[in-house]
Amino acid sequence: MTTYRTALITGASSGIGEEFARQLAARGTDLVLVARRGDRLEELAGELTRRSGVDVEVVVADLTDGDDLRRVERRLEDPDRVVELVVNNAGRGIEGSFTGSDRDDQEQCVALNVVALLRLTHAAMAAMVPRGRGGILNVSSIAGDVPTPTAATYSAAKAFVTTLGQGIHYEAAKDGVHVTTLLPGFVKTEIISEGTHASVPSFGWVDITALVAEALRDVEANKVLSVPSVKYKVATQVLQTLPRAVVRFVSSKVDMGA
Repeated sequence: MTTYRTALITGASSGIGEEFARQLAARGTDLVLVARRGDRLEELAGELTRRSGVDVEVVVADLTDGDDLRRVERRLEDPDRVVELVVNNAGRGIEGSFTGSDRDDQEQCVALNVVALLRLTHAAMAAMVPRGRGGILNVSSIAGDVPTPTAATYSAAKAFVTTLGQGIHYEAAKDGVHVTTLLPGFVKTEIISEGTHASVPSFGWVDITALVAEALRDVEANKVLSVPSVKYKVATQVLQTLPRAVVRFVSSKVDMGA
């Protein structure tokens, strides 16, 4: 098992990011936790330090703000405080018809899910390649394979993340750096709307603890994609083999509770 001495996690104040923090701390990995909600980060940092004895650095940052984003980039580039694993988990959903959704919200979705992830991945990879070691785990979504009328911008943003990760995986691998893209299915986190909670059957949800454990194994093994559970592995294979016209037609008929 690869031992990462320090990991930086974005969106660490809740949900998948918080679970990554808990599992990495239990392994003895020092943490840099990044999110907008400083109170939650401080509470989590104190708990993890007491429980696991790891060092936890809190970085309060809104990654859609240019100054805050550059501050996190500089943290990744600091040669005196090396980060060995980056978990780009911060993201936001947006639901509703394209023209019925606020234009600024659409832009913020792209700024966080695409621009911030792109810049932090670039900063991390540029720092790791000369060292010949490191891991980058980008959290995408199966939604990136399914153009969804009620979440078109979110699906498009995640399609970018999935394609980017697959492209740079091979570029990084020759220098000893692992780049893995995580494609979670439905996980009960704060960005999931009440409508989606109501419309997804019980068998469609993925256990967050198992999801994160598998994702960490996959980045250690240098897998291109990490897809949790057998059911979603099958689903992604089906999506990749079906004609795109069929995928578009089916997704246009599905109401995810937006």
